[in-house]
Amino acid sequence: MPTELTLAHSPDADDAFMFYALAKERIDTGGLRFEHILSDIETLNQKALESTYDVTAISFHAYAYLHQRYALLRCGSSFGDGYGPLLVASKPVPPDRSALARIRVAVPGTLTSAYLLLKLFAPETETVTVAFDEIPEAVARGRVEAGLLIHEGQLTYAQAGLQPVLDLGAWWQKETGLPVPLGGLAVRRQLEPELVRRVAAAVEASIRFALDHRDEALAHALQFGRGLSTALGDKFVGMYVNQWTLDCGPRGQQAIELLLDRAFHAGLIPARVPVNLWPA
Repeated sequence: MPTELTLAHSPDADDAFMFYALAKERIDTGGLRFEHILSDIETLNQKALESTYDVTAISFHAYAYLHQRYALLRCGSSFGDGYGPLLVASKPVPPDRSALARIRVAVPGTLTSAYLLLKLFAPETETVTVAFDEIPEAVARGRVEAGLLIHEGQLTYAQAGLQPVLDLGAWWQKETGLPVPLGGLAVRRQLEPELVRRVAAAVEASIRFALDHRDEALAHALQFGRGLSTALGDKFVGMYVNQWTLDCGPRGQQAIELLLDRAFHAGLIPARVPVNLWPA
């Protein structure tokens, strides 16, 4: 009998691309069967606080509150290499801390890494939580002065008449010389180490299959692209499914550790967090 596990991730083109081979049973999973649960990342962060799913995408910010429940895998992560969460507005806004302290910013959730990066850059900024795919409209309609975009909104904001204010991924790289750590794939610590190893192998195989069979995986992923053209969909997938996703490596681990250390020293998370990646 196959071992059945729940696998929760976002209904976005990059995650759909990454998990295509698992969802469509295009690879040998070594006796594992995954039930895919699709939900936005902030909901997944909240669900992980209750240890709801066996394997789940989480924000690295959320890991600060989850590390006793979940372990991070080496594969399945999203990093921005010189780009990342994008602050946009309908009118010009200076990209400095004093200006941002005077406006309200729509954010996709207070456990997201995007929110944490914004607070590291401009701690006095007032934020309001809005569903990630509703943020462009909230900014365009004047409900807030600016919005923090994740997912495909980073490429399509101009369609809503918005303009860029600050790329927090570019700011992070300038500050640290490292890619910006956004989210990872986590497994419940209650799972046996051998099962975790098998899960990691299956996820890595799924990512490799997608990268090696890009056209068919991309065709599947574009079903979740919320209007992305093939060209933009391909660009978006390439931004967040790449060598960092196969194995974030020592530099990726260093980036996660630095993000959480800076968050602790800024008083944005309650404790320092050890970052240990599986398999060790």
